[in-house]
Amino acid sequence: MVDFTKLKRQFDLYAPEYEEALLRAARSGWYILGGELQAFEEQFAAYLGVEHVVGVNSGMDALTLAVRALGIGPGDEVIVPANTYIASVLGITENGATPVLVEPDDYFCPNADAIEAAITPRTKAILPVHLYGQPCDMERICAIAERNGLFVIEDCAQSHGAAQKGRKTGTFSTVACFSFYPTKPLGAQGDAGALATNDPALAEKLRKLRNYGSGKKYVNELVGVNSRLDEYQAAVLQVGLRHLEEGNAYRQRIAERYLNEIRNPLVELPKTRNHCSHVFHVFAVQCAKRDALQAFLLERGVKTLCHYPIPPHLQECYAYLGHKKGDFPISERMAEQELSLPIYVGMPMEEVTQVIEAVNAFPGD
Repeated sequence: MVDFTKLKRQFDLYAPEYEEALLRAARSGWYILGGELQAFEEQFAAYLGVEHVVGVNSGMDALTLAVRALGIGPGDEVIVPANTYIASVLGITENGATPVLVEPDDYFCPNADAIEAAITPRTKAILPVHLYGQPCDMERICAIAERNGLFVIEDCAQSHGAAQKGRKTGTFSTVACFSFYPTKPLGAQGDAGALATNDPALAEKLRKLRNYGSGKKYVNELVGVNSRLDEYQAAVLQVGLRHLEEGNAYRQRIAERYLNEIRNPLVELPKTRNHCSHVFHVFAVQCAKRDALQAFLLERGVKTLCHYPIPPHLQECYAYLGHKKGDFPISERMAEQELSLPIYVGMPMEEVTQVIEAVNAFPGD
C-alpha cells in the first residue's frame, strides 16, 4: 500500500538530530518563551530574509493575530480566495471582519483581477494564500494593495521556501502567517505556527498579543491570548529548518516525475507560474471523475486525499454570509475535481512509480 504520507520516514532520516534537539529542550528546564524559541525565530527570520519572526501555537492563531494586530474588525472587509482551506477565512471572521471571497487563477491562487474588482471602501486587507506550495502573483497583488492603501497578509501555511523571482513567500507582505503542522514542508511534531514581518512595532504588538497582551509580567497592555510556540516544537523546527531546502528538492523531484510521466488525458496536472518555484506541499491534480479515480487508485494500493471537498462559502458555519452553490463556480469545480497524490520527504521512488502506473491505467469509464 502506498500511503498518502508517512511522517515516520522523514523522522528516521534525521532521527539523531531530532532526538538531540528534544533532549536539549527537556534538559534546559525552561519550557515556555525560552532559548529554543528565540533561536528558531532568529534562524527562520534569517532564512526568510525578514527582520522579525514571532512564534505562536498554530497557523490558525497566526492568521487570527495578524488580522487583530492590524486593527481589522467589525465593519471591515478582507479579500481572501474562495478555494482556500477554511482557516484562512476563520482568521478574518474570528476578529468580526467580513471575508470577501474571490475566484482563483489557473494556479489555485487568487486571481489578481478578481482581487482588484472586489475592493470597496470597507476593504482593509488582501489575504493571498500560496495554496499547495505555489506562490501567488505577489508583484501584482502588492501593487494593487499599494494603489489602494491596503494591508497584505500572506498565508504561507503551505509554501515554506517557495519563491517568486527568487524572493521567498512571506517577505512581500505587511505580515505573513506560517503553519508548522507536521505535514507541512517545515513541520513540527505537533501544532505550531509563526508570523513574519519587517515592521518592528507590529512585531512587538504580536509578541504581546501571543502572551496575554503582556510585554512585562503581570502588566497587560492589550487584550491578548495564550499562543506561544513551545520549546519542544521550537527545537524540532530548528532541525527541520536545516533540512527544508533538501526536503523541498525531494518533493520537487517527485513532482517532476509526476509531471513528465503521468499521461492520462483524463487527469489535469498542476501548472507552475512563470518565475516561481513551487515546493509541492500538495501535488494537486484535477479530474472530472475524481471520485472514480480515487476509488480506482485505492483498489491498486494508492491512498489519496481531496483538498478541499467543501469550499468555505458552502460550509454550514458560513451560511450567514448568504452565499449559495454557483456563486463561485471555479472554486466549486476545483472542490469537486481536485485529488492530491502522495508526495512527501522519504517517499521511495518505487512507490512514485506505482502511483504513476496506477494513474495512467485509470480508464474513466
